[in-house]
Parts: sequence; structure tokens; C-alpha cells
Amino acid sequence: MKNAPTTKKAIPTTVWVIGLVMCLINASTVVIYSLSALYLNTSLGVDIRLIGLLEGSAEALSFIMKLFSGVISDYFRRRRPIMLIGYFMAIVSKPIMATSTNFFNVFTARFLERIGNGIQASPRDALVGDVAPATQRAASFGLMRSLGTAGSFMGSILGFLAMWYTADNFKQVFWIASIPAFIAFILLALYVKEPKTHIDNDGKIVRLKKSRRPIRMADFMSLGRNYWTLMVIVLIFMSARFGESLMVLYSYDNFGLEKTYAPLIMTLYNLTYSFSSYPCGVLADKYGRKTVMVFGTVALVVSDLCMYSASGLPIFFVGVLIWGIQLGIVHNMFVSLVTDYVHEDVRGTAIGTYYLIAAVGSFIAGAGGGFVSHQFGIQAIFFSSLIVGLVALGVMIALVPKGKPIKGAKSGALKVGTGTETKTSVQ
Repeated sequence: MKNAPTTKKAIPTTVWVIGLVMCLINASTVVIYSLSALYLNTSLGVDIRLIGLLEGSAEALSFIMKLFSGVISDYFRRRRPIMLIGYFMAIVSKPIMATSTNFFNVFTARFLERIGNGIQASPRDALVGDVAPATQRAASFGLMRSLGTAGSFMGSILGFLAMWYTADNFKQVFWIASIPAFIAFILLALYVKEPKTHIDNDGKIVRLKKSRRPIRMADFMSLGRNYWTLMVIVLIFMSARFGESLMVLYSYDNFGLEKTYAPLIMTLYNLTYSFSSYPCGVLADKYGRKTVMVFGTVALVVSDLCMYSASGLPIFFVGVLIWGIQLGIVHNMFVSLVTDYVHEDVRGTAIGTYYLIAAVGSFIAGAGGGFVSHQFGIQAIFFSSLIVGLVALGVMIALVPKGKPIKGAKSGALKVGTGTETKTSVQ
């Protein structure tokens, strides 16, 4: 596939294909994820504290694997083979979930799926960064995630229809969910090719080196001050992001939402997630990352407020919709800023490190959410998320450089090995 030149043209075809693969794999994953907590609690009798620990641990492991795969992809200077390994593991997890009869089986399936997801994520994001021009970087990440989230939206609908069709038979629904995952793997294997060139942060097309790049601890130290400041914000922000499956359980316990309609929670926030990702990416390329990122964090706080104060499903659903908006904004801004700040030779390492930092925050959010809900009720997790979100907002406003929109030249990339940054503004 051809990569986009540095002039303002269409988003590269590779980004579209990767987005379609994400669309299908997410459709499969969301069906299972939206029902996993309910299945464990109502069918297998698993305590909510153990569910929260499982979700937090699975997400943390996924993020750890993202660091590993990012570093390895920089070492081999290849992204696609590692993506194939990750997607294969994610696919294998689906039949295991469909045949599960106890907590251990579900634990194995969830961890295998999260490991696979972690392995493919950093090389995937680095590949998008490799082929996307600096002037379209946030838009490219936004498009990829919009397509991926459209799959999550379709997965929510598929989960609802499958639960209705099978009369709430969880195992049959999990088998149905395996089909899109297999199609996604075939598309990735046949149509996503390793690029021969990539685009650096100066907007130039650089031929991909064939030699392996040594793994050096110095690479982590040379990522720069702006990058590590951003990682502090990532840690705080992700600590506010409890597992979305707890929304499903809360609506079931507190508002009497029937099991058949439980996947509709995922449908609502994936709808706004999908529709907000690409437009906000375009706005970030035009007006700067910080402005859009601050708006996304405000959306998190407002969402938590709506869900915490809701006395019925309508206001709770409003909170869920706004939750989707912050999902569509902030992650794309984080990854875009990471790509802006670092040299193209260490994109995989930088993105993987970002995911590792996010892993710590996710574990805190998952395990903490389970503990808080056990001690004070599920409703309390929305209030605790609101407080942590406000802290993240304050730190973000104070520490992230405002910068200027990229005009098509320098984007503030680091000079690898020097630990210094150019004077050009970044978003």
C-alpha cells in the first residue's frame, strides 16, 4: 500500500484498513466485555470485588504487553508481524469464553484476550504514526479510532440482538461474537502490508531501515521533559477511568435494567465515542491538542456528575453518552502528543511506555473501583472518578504547553540521544 506524501492529501489507505480491522475485532470484543461482569455475577456467582480485580488486572496486563510489543517493534523495525500475533491470541480467547463454566475459564479468556490486545496495540499506533503526515496525525488517529469504535457500537447492538435471539444464553452469544474476530484477522493478514518508508516529525518521507535497532535504556531517558510530564497526567487521568462494565452492573442493580438490554449501555457511549473521535482529531490538528484535551477531561467530570446524581435511567444515559465523548477525545490526544514529542525511531517504545503508565492508572481505577463500590456502594465510584478527574484537569491546564497548531513543518520532536527538544511549539 502506498503511504501518504507530506502534502495535504487523503488520509493513507493503511489507516483505513487498520480502522476496519479494529471495527470488526471491537465488535466481537464488546459483545463479550459488555456481558462479562453480568455473566460472572449472575450466572457464576462471583463477588463484585473479584470482578473489579479481574477487570483491573486484565487491563493492566494488556498495557504492560503494549510496552513490550512497542519496544520489540522498534527493535525489529517491523509492526505488522507483531500485530498478527496479538490478534491471533485475541481470537483464540473467544471460544474459551464461550465454553467457560467457572471463574478460572473466564479469567483465562479475559487475560488471553487482553494480552493479545496489548501486543497488537503499540505496533498498530506506531504504524499509523509512521504513515500519517504531521498535519493529519490527530485526524488519522481519530479516523482509526472512529472506525474502531463504530465496531464497538455495532458490537453493542449485536450483543443486544444476540441476547434477545438466544433468550439470554450467554454462551451462545459468546460464540456469535467470535465470527467478526475471525474476519478481522483475515483482513489484517491479507491487506495490511509493512510500509517501506515512514514519515518523520519534519514531514519528510524516510526510508525504513532494514537493520535491527538495539534496545537501550537510554531511549527511555531521552524521551524528554514534555513526554514525561504528559505521562504524569496520563497516570492521574487513567486512575479516574473505572471499567465500563461497572456501568452495566450499576444500571442493572439500581435501575432494574433487564439483562437483555444491558449491552445498550455500551451502545450509547460507543455511539458518541465513534462520532467524536475523528472530528476532534481534525480540530486538534487545526487548533492544538491541549484545547481539545482539556475539553475531553471536562466531559469526564460532567459525565461522572450525571451518573452519580442520576435518579433514573434518562439522566444516567446522558452521563453514559458524555462518557463516550471523553473516550473519543482524550486517548487520541495522548497518542498524538506522544507521536509529536518523540523521534520516529522510538515511536513504538514511547507509545508502549505510555500504555504502561496508563496500565498503572487502570489498575488503580479497576481495583479501587471494586473496593469503593463494596465499601460505599457502586454509586460512589462515579464520585471518586469525578474527584480524580478534577485533579487531572488542574494538572493538565498547569503543565501541558499550549503550543500552536502544526503548520506542516516542525512538530516539536525530540532529538533522540540528546534528551533535548526543539524550540518549535507542540500541541
